[in-house]
Order: sequence, then C-alpha cells, then structure tokens
Amino acid sequence: MGEEKAKPIVSGVWPTVKPFVNGGASGMLATCVIQPIDMIKVRIQLGQGSAGSVTKNMLKNEGIGAFYKGLSAGLLRQATYTTARLGTFRILTNKALEANDGKPLPLYQKALCGLTAGAIGACVGSPADLALIRMQADATLPAAQRRNYTNAFHALYRITADEGVLALWKGAGPTVVRAMALNMGMLASYDQSVEFFKDNLGFGEAATIVGASSVSGFFAAACSLPFDYVKTQIQKMQPDAEGKLPYTGSLDCTMKTLKAGGPFKFYSGFPVYCVRIAPHVMMTWIFLNQIQKLEKKAGL
Repeated sequence: MGEEKAKPIVSGVWPTVKPFVNGGASGMLATCVIQPIDMIKVRIQLGQGSAGSVTKNMLKNEGIGAFYKGLSAGLLRQATYTTARLGTFRILTNKALEANDGKPLPLYQKALCGLTAGAIGACVGSPADLALIRMQADATLPAAQRRNYTNAFHALYRITADEGVLALWKGAGPTVVRAMALNMGMLASYDQSVEFFKDNLGFGEAATIVGASSVSGFFAAACSLPFDYVKTQIQKMQPDAEGKLPYTGSLDCTMKTLKAGGPFKFYSGFPVYCVRIAPHVMMTWIFLNQIQKLEKKAGL
C-alpha cells in the first residue's frame, strides 16, 4: 500500500525537477572538460597576453594544476546557474508549446524564454560566479593582495565574513545582463537549429546535436562576450592605495573601456572565448542527450 501511495507523488514531482537535475548534471560534466580553456580566457581578459603566452607562462610558473584552479567554484556555479537556467528554459518552452497547441515556437518566443531563464539562473548562480572569477584571477595579483581562497565554499565564507552577505552579488547586474544575452543566443538558436537540421535538412540525431550545438555556441559567444568582459572587470577590481575603485559601476566600466580601447576591446580574447563556449555548449547538449537516453532506458 505504501509503495502504491508513493508512486503518484514520485510521478508528479520527477517530471518537474527532471529538467533542472539533467541540466545541472550535464553542465557540471562539461565544465570538468572545459575548465583549462576557461582559465586561459580569464587570464587573457586580465591582460596577460595571447592564448599561447598565457598557456606557456602558466605551465612554467604555476604548473598543470593552475589550469584547474577554481574548479570547485566552476562546479558549484554549474550546480546553481545551469541547473536553474536549463531547467527554467525547458519548463517555459513546454508551457509555451502547450499554449501554442503543440506547434513549433517562433524564434522570438524562444528568445524570450532564453532571456528569462538566463536572468533567473544568473541571480541564483551569481555568488558562485563571483567566487570562480576571484579564484581564477588571484594568481595574477601581487602576493600581498592575494585572497588565497582554498575552494569555492571558503571563498563564499570569506566574502561573506569580510564584505557582508550582499557582496556575494557584487557585479550581479552585469552578470544577469550577460547571462540574458548568452542564453538568448545559446538556447533559442539551439532549439531553432535542431528544428532546421532535423526537419529541413533531414540530419540524423548525432549530426543534429553537433550542428545545432555549434551554431548555438557561436551565437552565445558573440552575444555575451562584451557583457562578460565588463562583468569580469567589475568582479576582479580592487581599491587603489587611496581606497578608490577603478570603476563606479558597469556603465562607468563600459564608457572607460570604449574611450581607452574602442568597441573591439570588449571582444578581447574572442577566439579563445568562442572556443571555450562552443565546446562547453556542445558537450552540455551531448551529455544532456545521453542522460535523457539513460533515463528512458531506466523508465524514468
């Protein structure tokens, strides 16, 4: 009797939480592979040179472990940010499909779902994102200014203790805007590309996933890098000897960057950023597809 009563509860809860669980798991698996490229991207944005010189200097001065510095924060970020954004996106698109009588959604509706999912995911994942940026940037600071966080949870504890709880959302504005741009490009273009490759070109499942992932990876990078650049500058800034911060906010950072380096300054490290984003997107969708296949075999 107890098992019979439990089944309706499980069947009612699991379909709701499944998109969130699957999204978070696929994002975390992808991050384990992409972390070294992400580390190089951050160093380039911090002005340490080209991809080749950054890689060479990291290996020479810090060793192979430097490429995985901040991995715990990266995994925590995926467990919060990606869980929320992919789960929310799938819930929103499913609801929109129901309202559209099961017909394919127009691109603008997918974009709106992506924007909303990105904003929600960024609000949830902002503390972990701040910890990740600081851990990755720490080695670039003078020894006296280094924070020396040991892992993501130590970083969150120290930030809360030293700067207050609200400091966990420092730079949250640029983070949310960047996430909205990234998810609009990534999620909307992926669903649109899946329909195009499958229905118009007749691609098989594997070719559709690879092709759609590549397209969504490019658009995610192109839409989000300017916001990612500003977000990184805001999150890693420290006061000078007089206690003055280099930027008063994201708008001030944007205007000073435009004045100093022009619009292309926002696309510093674009090739590496695109190489980092596209494979992460591809592997996220591939892992998600495999997880869904396993669930179907298991009858979940």
